[in-house]
This record gives sequence, structure tokens and C-alpha cells, in this order.
Amino acid sequence: MTDETGPKRPPVAVALQYEQGKDHAPRVTATGRGAIAEKIIAAAREHGIAVEGNALLAEALSGVELDQEIPEDLYRAVAEVIGFVLRAAGHLR
Repeated sequence: MTDETGPKRPPVAVALQYEQGKDHAPRVTATGRGAIAEKIIAAAREHGIAVEGNALLAEALSGVELDQEIPEDLYRAVAEVIGFVLRAAGHLR
């Protein structure tokens, strides 16, 4: 259910990076709101990176400092997004 009477929230975007064998967990590489979020999303699309629209997860990750690993309590949610990205790229069935 959405609240049509409340103010529209600006979009939030968070970019993650994970290198198997190097990183223990995904790291936050960019965060932004509003116009910055739109630029992050546009840059991802320009580079062929799949974008998953999950406002709640983006909001939770937006508080993580740049270049820091995601918190352990968000592992499962991020794993689902990584699975989506890998399937979208054709790496998983």
C-alpha cells in the first residue's frame, strides 16, 4: 500500500562491488539521493550493469560508509540481489 498524500521521496541508489577471492563481503562503492542517485543508475546502465529496484535495501545500505563491507544482517538481502544480477547477465539459470 502506498501513501499518495505524502511527499514523494527522492530516489536512493547504492553501488556495490565484490571480488571473489579478494573481498570477504560486498563493499559499498557509491551512494546517492535524488540527482546523484539518478546519475549512479544511469552510469550502471551505460556500463551494462543490471540495476535492481529495491528501495528498502538501498535505504538500509545508504548508511554504510564508502568502501566499507555491508553489514552481516544484510547479507541475505544482498545475496538475493547478486543472484538477480548474475541471472540477468546470464551467469546463472
